[in-house]
Amino acid sequence: MAYDFDLFVIGGGSGGVRLARISAGHGARVAVAEERFWGGTCVNVGCVPKKIMVNAAEYSMWAEDAAAFGWNIENHGHDWAKLAAARDTEVTRLSAIYGKLLVGAGVTSFEARAIFLDAHTLDVGGQRVTAERIVVATGGHITRMEIPGAELALVSDDLFTLKAMPRRVAVVGGGYIGLEFACLLRGLGAEVDLFYRAELPLRGFDGDLQTAVVEAMKAQGIGMNSGVIPTRISQMEDHLMLSLSNNAMREVDAVFSCTGRAANSSGLGLEQAGVVTGKAGEITVDAEHATNVPHIYAIGDVTDRLNLTPMATAVGHALADTLFGNNPRHASYENVPTAVFTSPPIGTVGLSEEDAALRGPVDIYLTRFTPMRHAMSKREGRRSMMKLVVDQQTQRILGAHMLGEDAAEIMQGIGIAVAIGATKQDFDRTIGIHPTAAEEFVTLRTRTRVAGLQEAAE
Repeated sequence: MAYDFDLFVIGGGSGGVRLARISAGHGARVAVAEERFWGGTCVNVGCVPKKIMVNAAEYSMWAEDAAAFGWNIENHGHDWAKLAAARDTEVTRLSAIYGKLLVGAGVTSFEARAIFLDAHTLDVGGQRVTAERIVVATGGHITRMEIPGAELALVSDDLFTLKAMPRRVAVVGGGYIGLEFACLLRGLGAEVDLFYRAELPLRGFDGDLQTAVVEAMKAQGIGMNSGVIPTRISQMEDHLMLSLSNNAMREVDAVFSCTGRAANSSGLGLEQAGVVTGKAGEITVDAEHATNVPHIYAIGDVTDRLNLTPMATAVGHALADTLFGNNPRHASYENVPTAVFTSPPIGTVGLSEEDAALRGPVDIYLTRFTPMRHAMSKREGRRSMMKLVVDQQTQRILGAHMLGEDAAEIMQGIGIAVAIGATKQDFDRTIGIHPTAAEEFVTLRTRTRVAGLQEAAE
């Protein structure tokens, strides 16, 4: 059968666009459909605009700390509208680049929803299109709280359309989005309380990181409310009333619901193609990212494996090389560096102490210190934490974790070392760059503790 395209990609986010461009570069006839905005969540209502606002929030602290270094800076307050306009201009520019990249690569673009009619046929904005191979790269969507008044809560997307910053804010959720929003809103001047179900936020992260970030957020005046969840949101005359599971009530101007995301798979007609999904709607794939229908694939957040933009991009590139580049390969899901842009930020790669200990004995190297900037500023809550998790037998670095300024930038380089299997001795013989915080990673000489002995014995 002759198909209209060799490859059709549903979703114009980072993963889908990379897959389409590289495939077209290998000579394939490629089309992409995107119904909302080019660049996906990350560029438009995620990583990029959020990081811009994180950057904006940092200036408040820097302006205050400048006096310790001899500067006399007057803070006349923050202009939310000016920030929003600059942010939106940059987002528009980046989003447009994605469309231009596809045109330059010779990819056919559809600004429409694509729905399966059968395993090789799609309805794309009312047009019938066929493809030999189809890849679903539709990302995820926000999930909302299931409580009375949930419709009164804002979600993460709403941060980027607010005309003014709310003065009193409740943020619900202990994941990275909730923590990042709490920190950036606090940095911009809001009164912020964070509510989360567990004892510590950032489930799945290293335990020392979890504890350290709570301390840091408390020090900047964020209310950290563990084991507490909302039960109702009520509209009052000029504010909201938040009812809580501990029978307390809180008056706020806004509630941000940051309680999670789910695979964006509904309404695609997957059942018409025979594609199987999991209990939460995620598309189930094998090691090749193929679904149960061999010529239909899925990548990125819609698979709910490791929901990071660079991971989706890497997988998209590898799949393009595999399908059309005569270079079968995989993008590894192990040792993927990532960051949480709290204040201060988190950088992490590899296994947490808790996960590593389940595999056998590990040596833990841990340091807490005040970076030079804040030895001068005397600002509380800015202590850095650095940690290495080392396999006791092989001395390989299994995990590296940091809370502190520039953690994300530092962890990118550490991520290379962990990915290639560097040992503690490799770190030890590396000369540190002085004076920096980063040099601590190569000057950790005294083992803090051993973990995992009991697990290994069992």
